Amino acid sequence: MTHASTLPAPAPREDARRPQDHIRPHVRSVARPRPPTLALALALFLAARLAGVAVLAVIAWAHGKDPLRLLGRSWDSNWYLGIAAHGYGRIEYYPPKIASDYAFFPLYPGLLRAVTEVTPLGGGAAGLVVAWGAAGAAACGLYAVGQRLYGRGVATALVLLWGVLPHSVLLSLAYTEPVLTALAAWSLYAVLTGRWVWAGVLASLAGLARPNGLAVAAAVLVAAAHEVLRRRGRNVSHRLWTGAALAPLGWCGYVLWVGARTGDPLGGYFAVQRRWGSRFDFGVGAWHQAEHLVLNGGRFVFPMAMVVVAVAIVLFALLVVDRPPLVLVVYSGVLLVIALGGAGYFECKPRFLLPAFPLLLPPARALVRTARARPWHATVVVGALAGLSCAYGAFLVVINHTPL
Repeated sequence: MTHASTLPAPAPREDARRPQDHIRPHVRSVARPRPPTLALALALFLAARLAGVAVLAVIAWAHGKDPLRLLGRSWDSNWYLGIAAHGYGRIEYYPPKIASDYAFFPLYPGLLRAVTEVTPLGGGAAGLVVAWGAAGAAACGLYAVGQRLYGRGVATALVLLWGVLPHSVLLSLAYTEPVLTALAAWSLYAVLTGRWVWAGVLASLAGLARPNGLAVAAAVLVAAAHEVLRRRGRNVSHRLWTGAALAPLGWCGYVLWVGARTGDPLGGYFAVQRRWGSRFDFGVGAWHQAEHLVLNGGRFVFPMAMVVVAVAIVLFALLVVDRPPLVLVVYSGVLLVIALGGAGYFECKPRFLLPAFPLLLPPARALVRTARARPWHATVVVGALAGLSCAYGAFLVVINHTPL
């Protein structure tokens, strides 16, 4: 018969204190580090963006400019404020360009109008409220996608990296990129979790936010088609068909509405874009601009845009190699194709890529591995990125004179 003292003691639960602990004070249990949470990710993101705004404010005051006005009324923000206040119909002439506000999609100015109607805020302040709230919602969406795929650590790193990109200052301006990213992130998360109707609704709203919101609808449609093929057409829920049908409605609806208002139902919107100097030419215009910059030099913002675009291409290749869910690859790929294939406004291409957050998954995973092995190395990397983001962001908004 085995004596009771020779049996192994049952392992204590982590959340239960053992009765004998008080009589052995010299024995200390080694506490495992708690995994990062959404609150930590949001705190890091907020700290990064507040630091960027603080640096921008200091540089603006040094140049005799009002930082709040720069944040709320820079470049495209003025067009959105005009639409929110007076509706569509504004045209300005910048020979040889004819600039019409039909080029700007309606969701963001609609949100601005709603905020100004229910609060005492003016247009610029309302734009910042919408943009900053959307940036927070986007950060939560990025965390949700990252946590589902790779855990809390990668999710936190993903949010942090998105907040310290060179062009992340746009997340603090009254611009549409935060709105698009928030809708895209939660739409992709809905696909990953099988919520097809929500995916379609959010994709449709994303299509009303920006022209490249079409990437969200494309991702949902391809993911839905893949799911149907995987199941060989059997046992496919009506929710999937509903979500797929809803996804392109926002983008297609606005393009057709502009066409009807301009007298060319199918080509009117694209004619408006051409008059702005913006068109899709499969990258020919972008190649000529890049060639000109390499051979003749240019302002600092243009070479920086070339670097960002080149890095985005490399990150997309790394993303594909990691074999993430198809919906993320399609979404990032379509955004990349739109940014590279469009002619005009080469300096704006990094902004067009800001919503392509899945491209940051490979470096986020690498950062987590580095943080576990060499924490100080990871700290130096993040600190350097944050410094670059703050300095370059202030330069873009305060000193630079090219469109953002």
